[in-house]
Amino acid sequence: MSHYKIEAGTAQHIGDRSEQQDRVALYTAPKAPGYMMAVLADGMGGLSGGAMAAEQVLRTARQAFDLFSPLTDAVPPMLEAIARDAHTLIKLSAYSSEKNPHSTMVVLVLTPEGEACWAHVGDSRLYRFAGPNCAERTVDHSYVELLVAQAKLDRKDAANHPMSNVLTSALGSHDNEPTVGMGRHAGLKPGDAFLLCSDGLWHYFNDTEMGAILAMNTPRQASEMLIAKARERAVGANADNCSLAIVKLSPPENPNKSYTVGKMRRAV
Repeated sequence: MSHYKIEAGTAQHIGDRSEQQDRVALYTAPKAPGYMMAVLADGMGGLSGGAMAAEQVLRTARQAFDLFSPLTDAVPPMLEAIARDAHTLIKLSAYSSEKNPHSTMVVLVLTPEGEACWAHVGDSRLYRFAGPNCAERTVDHSYVELLVAQAKLDRKDAANHPMSNVLTSALGSHDNEPTVGMGRHAGLKPGDAFLLCSDGLWHYFNDTEMGAILAMNTPRQASEMLIAKARERAVGANADNCSLAIVKLSPPENPNKSYTVGKMRRAV
């Protein structure tokens, strides 16, 4: 049994765009008590096309999680299947809608055994925090990250690179199958936290800032602070849609126990 309680929340802001094309949700699994899922998708593809692609990611994730059972299934293959199935369905929707929809994806699943598993495609990120410290984050499938990996670009210059929004992998591409990044972590404990977010949020923060905000606040408070600060820092920058999901583990509540002995009447 898990020795923590889960607190979670989501938040979004349209930014300076005319349409909100990000989607974010939290799910439970009817056949898997104690499991939870957080999913975030950042749609791309012109008016309504990106929103349609992001919606498809959420529908595919929800359907897979509704059918998931720990008696017969494992989490990592399910996450891989969500990415592959969403990719196929988004491509098919392009033919019927005459649009060119694409989407990123990041999905997190927590198990009652204290394990976290995640998958991502594109540049929507997952951060894992141990207290206020960033323990790890997903590596974007982007041209800039490719340059960093090849030692052609310094990490500190990556965020403001003119091609920072060019992806090397996305759901719905007709040219390539998506690269699906996978991760897992066991031994979850109180104080651990996860942040899933689109590039409309992480672009304006460093890991230390986000870790401190998550550690010192409830998911709702942290969401409000992150959105507000992102908007403040994006003034005049034609900011993108901004979306996030926070999953935070805290100590379980101890039920109030009373050991007072009252009077007993003898039964006759």
